[in-house]
Amino acid sequence: MPHFPFQRLQTDLAGLIATTPPGSRLPSEPDLAKQMGVSRATLREAMRTFETQGLIRRRQGSGTFVVGRMPLIESGLEVLESLNTIARRINLAVTMTVPLVEELSSNGEHTKLLDVPEGSGLIRVSRIMRADSRPVAYLVDTLPADVLSPVDFVEEFDGSVLDFLLQRGDPLSLSRAEISATGAPAEVAKMLEVQRGDVLLQFTAKLFTAAGRVVDYSQSYFLPGYFKFHVVRRVGGA
Repeated sequence: MPHFPFQRLQTDLAGLIATTPPGSRLPSEPDLAKQMGVSRATLREAMRTFETQGLIRRRQGSGTFVVGRMPLIESGLEVLESLNTIARRINLAVTMTVPLVEELSSNGEHTKLLDVPEGSGLIRVSRIMRADSRPVAYLVDTLPADVLSPVDFVEEFDGSVLDFLLQRGDPLSLSRAEISATGAPAEVAKMLEVQRGDVLLQFTAKLFTAAGRVVDYSQSYFLPGYFKFHVVRRVGGA
């Protein structure tokens, strides 16, 4: 019973969003809080649910907008595939922003993650994936400079480091990933046009060659409402 007012608020918001045409702006936060009879803090908390479902987008300084539903980007995790490959399979048109390519020197963290000498050259590639004109994923890959260099981006690059390495013929073997829910850091929130602290799905992964060398350390952030990942497992002993 203590949660009933909040549940009612979510029901009322769901009704408002459902009856508002996609692309239209909702009332301002103060006006909407007054209309719903709740505090702005309570309203913000309820709105997060609809944002992570992909039903609304909040834009700093512009307001909150209703968006139309788009197909989920759905994939199993048993086989490593690029987002581009998955999108093509479900006939979903996606685009990648022009990658930001930075040259770095490895520090203590990268030295351990990529198993490279301190101070060795690295390349970091950052880009945003968009679907239906909306940012839905922010992808950051860090690689040793002898694996990928800025001149490689003179070649056609569709935004997928994995596809680039595969098409080049690199002997890739496996990927080890950690999956978690995380609050959006300030930089990531800006890239995905969400609020700082909003819940995102995060993949942190290492990509290995057949010889066991780490050739890529990646951090990928996804808006939960646009992605659905699953794992198929056999029952032990079967």
